[in-house]
Amino acid sequence: MNKRKLGNTDLHTAPIVIGSNVFGWTLNEKESFEILDEVYEAGFNTLDTADVYSRWGEGNQGGESETIIGKWMKERGNRDKIVLITKVGSDMGQGHKDISEKHILKTADDSLRRLQVDYIDLYLTHWDDDKTPVEETLGAYQKLIEAGKVGYIGASNLSPERLRASLEASKKQGLPRYEVFQPEYNLYDREEYEAEIAPICKEEGLGVITYFSLASGFLSGKYRSEEDLSKSVRGGGIKKYLDERGRHILATLDELAERHGVSQAGIALAWLINNPLVTAPIASATKSKHVQAFTEAVQLELTQDDMKQLEKASSYTQEV
Repeated sequence: MNKRKLGNTDLHTAPIVIGSNVFGWTLNEKESFEILDEVYEAGFNTLDTADVYSRWGEGNQGGESETIIGKWMKERGNRDKIVLITKVGSDMGQGHKDISEKHILKTADDSLRRLQVDYIDLYLTHWDDDKTPVEETLGAYQKLIEAGKVGYIGASNLSPERLRASLEASKKQGLPRYEVFQPEYNLYDREEYEAEIAPICKEEGLGVITYFSLASGFLSGKYRSEEDLSKSVRGGGIKKYLDERGRHILATLDELAERHGVSQAGIALAWLINNPLVTAPIASATKSKHVQAFTEAVQLELTQDDMKQLEKASSYTQEV
């Protein structure tokens, strides 16, 4: 499987990054191992997790996903074959988001322990706390990089202003630079990233890995009415997509899926893979058919007409 370079790093990822928020939540440890084996054998080499995954699950404290991934890598002996991404900044019980130096240094050690590794390939600011000076946050990352605990850094969910301020501080003060950005982006949710963040990423040469790449499963075609929302624990977040524009996108996915003989999810992911604003989408798998959709997306050759059809279907100014 052809790999893609993540921004200005020496990290190379398969065209889809495996989202790991389901490990320890909708999948137990045994089921997680089975999916991890499957995606690894299919050629996918990058895992995206976070300290907070999956704190929201019943009885969980956070760190469950990292713990499962750590056990899996140790048992399989494949750490050197994995590009490992984790994140810091979420509320881990302290009652607020936090990207202070003190919190980052402690949390990084916690993540390393759970993952049973010496270093994290790519460490991301998960959420901004909107108060810590960007210089302090980047300075904490500098200590981690100098200690050999982190290879590169990136960010997710920063405002355009805070992202620019961070990049400027890196240039002026010789601090580590965010090399990868992780926005919410998919066929339905396009406007915010394309208008505000994508120009910065392009200008600065940042790698881009998108989350909610299938709009919480909506773009798989699984949810077509409010009655469908009970199909999974994630269904509650789908309702906002069930508008005229969403239905138009689904109709186009249905048409292209039939034309190419693949799943709707395969088409939606292929659109991101072929999108010049994206390095690789993140997608989670809980079943073998999800992994099959990932393989379809990587192998699928969308034509220019296909891409234009998807662009038109997901346009905010279309007549529907």
